[in-house]
Amino acid sequence: MSPMTTQGLSLLQHGRRRAKAVAEAVLPRSLVVWRGTAAAGRASSGRVALTFDDGPTSLTRAYLEVLEHFGVRATFFLVGELCAAEPELVEAIARGGHEIAGHGYTHRRFPRLSAPELLDELERTRRLLPMEGHHRPLVRPPHGAVSVASMLTTASAGFTTALWSYDSGDWATDDTKSLVARFTSERVEAGDIVLLHEGQSWTLEALPRIVETLREEGHELVTMGECLAR
Repeated sequence: MSPMTTQGLSLLQHGRRRAKAVAEAVLPRSLVVWRGTAAAGRASSGRVALTFDDGPTSLTRAYLEVLEHFGVRATFFLVGELCAAEPELVEAIARGGHEIAGHGYTHRRFPRLSAPELLDELERTRRLLPMEGHHRPLVRPPHGAVSVASMLTTASAGFTTALWSYDSGDWATDDTKSLVARFTSERVEAGDIVLLHEGQSWTLEALPRIVETLREEGHELVTMGECLAR
């Protein structure tokens, strides 16, 4: 991925913050979530969830090896059409004890889909994933793109829209050192849901140091479902 311009990155981050503000004002926590319960108090250490979007990919097993080495369980938001092509990778993620949730079937932005198209994306992906452990399964909208209409459609299908509270920025860089540095310059707080991505060599290379940094700060790394639990 090529690095984005500063202006482009700023505009994207502004749009995502605005979408979360709308969600917070309109929908209850049971229908849209982006941080754990501890984040409201901004405690310095506690439960933190690592989440990975856009898999499965050719690097999935390498990501799993790093997480297994450190004894970390994470949440993987998977693209339906990629799961259909590589079901063995979905099984490998599940065997590792990780949480699995949907990320759309074709990775199209939810607000650009009609309600029937969005419902089809959600259901086709649901059938490919072992969605257990949630009364309402989580789903992360591709690119974090949401609208009130898309969130209500998602809720009507029985899903909770899952966003994040800490954006690693790994989608806007291909530099391992700058990605690691972000976790020291802008500290993760208890209850944060951390956004990361699969299929990126720089994210994979940074992952061990990210885990070490978070543990040095006293955080317990858990799945998003565990981070949301009261």
